Amino acid sequence: MNSPLTLTILPTTRAHVPAIRAMTAAVGVFNAEECATVDELLDAYFAQGAAASGYHFLSACIGDHPVGFACYGPRALTQGTYDLFWIVSDPTQFRRGIGGRLLDAVDAALRPLGGRILIAETSGRAEYGDTRAFYRKYRFIAEATLVDFYAPGDDLVIFVRRLAPEDAPVA
Repeated sequence: MNSPLTLTILPTTRAHVPAIRAMTAAVGVFNAEECATVDELLDAYFAQGAAASGYHFLSACIGDHPVGFACYGPRALTQGTYDLFWIVSDPTQFRRGIGGRLLDAVDAALRPLGGRILIAETSGRAEYGDTRAFYRKYRFIAEATLVDFYAPGDDLVIFVRRLAPEDAPVA
């Protein structure tokens, strides 16, 4: 059994970028275009800042080494609805609670902003089965599926997590 992690979650810095790139590629389900998208979002985050770019990054670190990250931001034309664009943990650290801790940190950041809903979109392909199970484990509900959205045989599954008000305890 894995020992408990001493994990720090903090805003992503430029020093975290190489590890973020490496873990995103190492997960093994993202294609080159998807991995490049992480770089584009990071570029906007560093160039414009989180508020202007709409991309907020958090890194989960053991010591100084990132072992996970999350990227989230407000959904345009909504009130209190946010997208979870990315949540990735280092494959060598899977099933150690990193993703859950990152989700708790995202929730904590969103509650004071009036966050009500967090949306996560993922593929319906078989290799994303663990991803869908992860979302279900952490109180997301699959509210919609768009058949053949990404490509023939590759559905879009839209998960929704309703957030507790700022003063409510998180279950």
